[in-house]
Order: sequence, then structure tokens, then C-alpha cells
Amino acid sequence: MEYNAKQLQIIEVAEQLFAQKGFAGTSVRDIALEADVNVSMISYYFGSKEKLIEALFQHRMTESRSRLETLLTDGDLVPLQKINILIDSVIDRLMGNQCFHNIMLREQLSSERTPIISEHIMNLKLRNVELMQKLINEGQEAGAFRKNIDLSLMSTTLYGTINYAIATQDFYKKINKLESMGAEEFQKYLKRRLSQHLKSLFKSNVTNEHNIEN
Repeated sequence: MEYNAKQLQIIEVAEQLFAQKGFAGTSVRDIALEADVNVSMISYYFGSKEKLIEALFQHRMTESRSRLETLLTDGDLVPLQKINILIDSVIDRLMGNQCFHNIMLREQLSSERTPIISEHIMNLKLRNVELMQKLINEGQEAGAFRKNIDLSLMSTTLYGTINYAIATQDFYKKINKLESMGAEEFQKYLKRRLSQHLKSLFKSNVTNEHNIEN
């Protein structure tokens, strides 16, 4: 679904508030006040707070899916190059939109989950895994990737590593003696280190160059 400029503004404001205060702690009136619109306008565009967060997930899922589908159809890239681009894309997406990342983490770590958000998170994960499976299948058919790849662990390694790095940035700075590094410089540094680490890890685990016997 395509959203107009005003709808996107409301979605982005809602995303920031949901990340700060949680879904239950954010009212439609809070969103209207922050977005400088009438409550009635939010009701007109989205109908309810539940429909608004559904629109948020749809918006982010469409962005993610579009990038991966473009990658899948690029005939100029070999399978390992596609995996490397996927890794950088996920790093950029998660680190570039930490509000959405916080919504995901808050929901998954909460003892009182919001069913509608949990359902959207599950759908998002399933779509990501579906597209990753296509990348793996392509590499296997080309003989570039080994056959016994555990896709669920591959996904867990990719998203889990990046999520943990985002959530523990102060710890990472401290143990690597990077406290003097500015915020922007550190973000670039962390992205680069994550990219190098994950690409090396995935190359050793998916290609036939370093096949691991079970």
C-alpha cells in the first residue's frame, strides 16, 4: 500500500512514540499532539491505534521485501555477493532505524506481549526467512553453497548478532576502549566491524570452501 506524505508523517511519529513509551503507553491523542494533527485525522486515515501499528509494520516490511526481491533478481551477482549485500542491508536497516528495532525488542522481551504486534513480528520474520531461503537455494543450485545449511540458525546469527550489538553499544565501547569516539564515528565503526565479522562467518558456513562435517 502507498501512503501519502501526511500518513507517513503520522506513521513515523507513532513509531517514535511506540519505541519510547510502548504500544500500550501511547495513546492516539499522544500521536496526534506530536504529529500536530487532529485525532479525527488519524481515525480517518487508520481507524484505530491497532490499524496504525499494522500500517507501520506494513511500511517497514514493504521496504525490506523490496530490497531483497531486487537483490534476488540481480543476474550480475554471484550467490556469495548477494549474501554479502544482504548482510549490509540488514545492518543498515536495523542500525538506521533504531526506533523500529526498539519496538521489536520491547515486544519480544516483554512478559505481557501485545498479540497484534507479536503477530506482525512473526509475519516479518517469516517473510525474511522465506527470501533468505531463496538466496540459499540459488547458491546451492549453482554449486556455490553446501547442502546442509541450517536456515533458522543462519537467520538467528544474522539478526541476533546485529540486535545484540545495537543493544549493548556502551558495553562494546568500553571493552574496546572506544569511549572517546563520537556517536557518528562509532556507528560507522560498528557497522564496518559487524559487516566484516558476519561476512567472514557466513562465508565459512555456507560455502564449500570450508565445509563443516556434521
